[in-house]
Amino acid sequence: MELSCKHCHAAFETEVKFCSQCGTAVGKMTTTTKIKNVNTIIGFYIAMLVFIVLVYYVELTFPFNLEADILVEIGFACIVVGFASLNLKPLLKLYSFDNVNLKLIGFSIITPIITSFFVYFFIEFVNYLFSAGDVANYYESYLYLDHPLFWAILFTAITPPIIEELAFRGVLFNQLKQVTTDKLTIVATAFLFALIHFSVLSFLWIFPFGLLLGYLRSRYNTLWLGMIIHFLHNLIVLMLDYYNFYSF
Repeated sequence: MELSCKHCHAAFETEVKFCSQCGTAVGKMTTTTKIKNVNTIIGFYIAMLVFIVLVYYVELTFPFNLEADILVEIGFACIVVGFASLNLKPLLKLYSFDNVNLKLIGFSIITPIITSFFVYFFIEFVNYLFSAGDVANYYESYLYLDHPLFWAILFTAITPPIIEELAFRGVLFNQLKQVTTDKLTIVATAFLFALIHFSVLSFLWIFPFGLLLGYLRSRYNTLWLGMIIHFLHNLIVLMLDYYNFYSF
């Protein structure tokens, strides 16, 4: 990785402590920044692992509980916003529309139609084979509530794209790309993204789905494309669940 002086922008092929052009500290500052980024990455991973364990406990202890679902979403949002606040300025740039055009928006609308139907009719078939006929229905999970479709859309289609894209393609992505390559960053963020969904079989499609969202984030430097695809994908899968629940 090539280093450069932040003061005069002189470039160095090897790590140095001071700039030979202006005398500004270079190596020490770079090393300190890398350590800070690594610590943030480790902290984020630990926070996510602890959150996964807590969510698993809450789901076992308080099944079909709206207050518990809301607290889980708030808790996740607080973790993500907390880490985002550590380096907020670069994250805000990801909400710019500068790199978004009609062609990309069209791609972001067509892609989730393909992915959602593929997941629903192929991966769900795999789930059916390995789960002895017990296939999850996202809509059915909210039938214990008044207006179940509203809550299903809120918790399945609206909040995940907002919070998860900021978490994995925003906070974690920005930190990882400072210490490793873009390719490894895309893979690492996709892996953790798939891990928090608590399903070994769903990993088969969530991981490559995360790779796609990570590539778009890296290529176009925006979260909007991932948010649109993520939202439409989840919404279409949910509506297929809704249709099938009342049709069969």
